[in-house]
Amino acid sequence: MSAASTAEPAFVAKTKAGRVTDFVDSRVGGSGILREFGRKVFPDHWSFMFGEVALYSFVILLLSGTFLTFFFDPSMAETHYDGSYVPLKGVEMSVAYSSSLNISFDIRGGLFMRQVHHWAALLFVASIAVHMLRVFFTGAFRRPREMNWVVGCVLLILAMAAGFTGYSLPDDLLSGNGLRIIDGVIKSIPVVGTYISFFLFGGEFPGTAIISRLYMLHILLVPALILLMIVLHLFMVVVHKHTQYPGPGRNDNNVVGYPLGPVYAAKAGGFFFIVFGVLALMAAFFTINPIWNYGPYDPSPVSAGTQPDWYIGFVDGALRLMPGTFGDWHVEQTWLGFVFTFNVLLPALVPAGILFTVMFAYPWIERWITKDNREHHVLDRPRNAPTRTGIGVAGFIWYCVMWAAAGSDLIATHFHVSLNDVTYWLRALFFIGPIIGFIVAKRVALALQRKDREIALHGRETGRIVRLPHGEFIEVHAPLDEYKRYKLVGFESPEVLPAVPNEHGVVTASEKRRAFLSKWFFEDRVAPATPAELEAAHGHGHAAVEAPEEAKSLSH
Repeated sequence: MSAASTAEPAFVAKTKAGRVTDFVDSRVGGSGILREFGRKVFPDHWSFMFGEVALYSFVILLLSGTFLTFFFDPSMAETHYDGSYVPLKGVEMSVAYSSSLNISFDIRGGLFMRQVHHWAALLFVASIAVHMLRVFFTGAFRRPREMNWVVGCVLLILAMAAGFTGYSLPDDLLSGNGLRIIDGVIKSIPVVGTYISFFLFGGEFPGTAIISRLYMLHILLVPALILLMIVLHLFMVVVHKHTQYPGPGRNDNNVVGYPLGPVYAAKAGGFFFIVFGVLALMAAFFTINPIWNYGPYDPSPVSAGTQPDWYIGFVDGALRLMPGTFGDWHVEQTWLGFVFTFNVLLPALVPAGILFTVMFAYPWIERWITKDNREHHVLDRPRNAPTRTGIGVAGFIWYCVMWAAAGSDLIATHFHVSLNDVTYWLRALFFIGPIIGFIVAKRVALALQRKDREIALHGRETGRIVRLPHGEFIEVHAPLDEYKRYKLVGFESPEVLPAVPNEHGVVTASEKRRAFLSKWFFEDRVAPATPAELEAAHGHGHAAVEAPEEAKSLSH
């Protein structure tokens, strides 16, 4: 028998589409990739959806932004408006502002698409921020995901850059004031600031080139970098496998969940249309950025009660909180013939620099303190990492204080209080708020740990009081099932790592600092209940936990 007679016949598709698909697959091998990717298992938890919301928001931004580019003209040339909005008819303005008004009033569906785009931008940044908070509080940034955390930080910065560049494009009074603030910050940079401003704006502010330059950044460079970061992020999610919350049968060597196909593929498709639908409803019923109310940008007037989009508000708020003097010392100084405007430079750059530097470096800071270089695929409950939770809450409050300061004038006018008093209180909260937030969050986390330990050892309180035959009154505790009990006791509780001498028997200054931080991190801890403690507690409380029906009959 020949070899040809024993070979299996080549597959031949019966349909035209099948033959085309088979042709492509035989050249690129896509079926193997799709089959392997479709088998990828993902755990199921509602908090994982924030990353999906960010991805879907970006897709909607691309779709709506493509529509808007067909009609927007990023020119700062002067023209007279001759569109449908009567109150501005005949007013001198830039071509960019005129085309924005035409999109809003003369292009069919233009205003709807503008608002979809703006709401999607706000949701994109918000979902990235919430997603990163979830990653931080659950410890998902630990090895092997440190670089993915860095990618997330870069994505957050790029999302803010995309939002700001798009926010400035209409060239209305509100966005122009935002650019004026940026110009002031750039000019506050010693020595080179004025030159950078001159080159960026194409002359003295506002110049004639900034809108077209921001337009190129907004539609080409920044979206391309965001897309690259998203691809890197998803690639590392697939390579490292998805994290999961603790539970029976879940460990660092497996993933308990559902395969991507068909379960998650169907869920993801449906969830995309839910996000799209919610954004469409918001765009249809809630006006955002009504540029026709602001008028064209003019450097001479400054409107009151203006705030940037929420994600940039913390920079504006920091600028408002910075005092001009400290006693008799003026913050603006002249040294060596150069003016150093520290009351603009410091609040604009230092808080943001501290915030993002700590964010980028935190995975390595915690790994250095704990000396934990293991791979972690099971997440922490925030209460089981009280110091990390306190740090996260402190940073969040610090950001929120600056964000609230961006609306200090509106707080004063709406609540009929002094603007100076609002500023003084916010300045105090700028320093005291994070400290209070850290202490309260850490104490709450420790209290929740103690409560979990009590429930694991003695069961859940039912609120039922029964009387035993000998007259004693007890509360019946309902037993926990094994799944809930595992959730309460199945976690690691690191202990303080004292300073260790090096190979020369010397305890270095760096090691002493690490030991000090380790004590600060883990000195206050609640150890999980051990199996021996669980057995002893359940044996001691057997009558109260295991025989509620008997207690009922005795009480009758």
